[in-house]
Amino acid sequence: MKEVYLIPGLGADRRVFQYLDLSEYSISHISWIEPLPNESIEHYAGRLTEQITSPDPVLLGASFGGIMAIEMAKHLKAKKIILISSARTQREIPLHFKLLGRTGIQNILPASWWKRPNRLLYYFFGVHTAQERVLLSEIVRDTDSRFLKWALHQIVHWENKLAPENAILIHGSADRLFPNSQADITIPAGGHFMIVSRATEISAQLKQIL
Repeated sequence: MKEVYLIPGLGADRRVFQYLDLSEYSISHISWIEPLPNESIEHYAGRLTEQITSPDPVLLGASFGGIMAIEMAKHLKAKKIILISSARTQREIPLHFKLLGRTGIQNILPASWWKRPNRLLYYFFGVHTAQERVLLSEIVRDTDSRFLKWALHQIVHWENKLAPENAILIHGSADRLFPNSQADITIPAGGHFMIVSRATEISAQLKQIL
């Protein structure tokens, strides 16, 4: 049975994967750990790989978890790297994130501001139903503040230039948070939260990939 390691998005946890059908695989959830002072994403990714015991794992990362999967694969031999609503290189980080990094606003505003559920958050994540809004709000509210600010800094300053040959990007055509037209597999009208809202379609794609 294939071993698949799930890496959640920015501040998120295993709840974002609960609607995927991964019953045919051996699943392990990667848990976020507390970043060390001034820790780089490369060093942090190396520490995360300590949670992996398989000699040839499949890494499946959502959003920031996809970026982390790319970095973790530099420390081990991954059979496949599957990214959902994410980016393979710094060129795929959207302009609004890079502008955010130049202003330094992610360091100025308190973490509580980023964790506040609002219509703008729902818009960028593409949530439409009350159930999706509740889940997203709970995930954001439960996010560790220190980790949140550290991860935002890593996104806007990510320097990876090389996309691994075994990396596959599944992306929604209506993703407002991470717009990307260079996906390997496109989910029509899928938003950034499609791992929840379009879980059936994504599960079907995963079965073909795996």
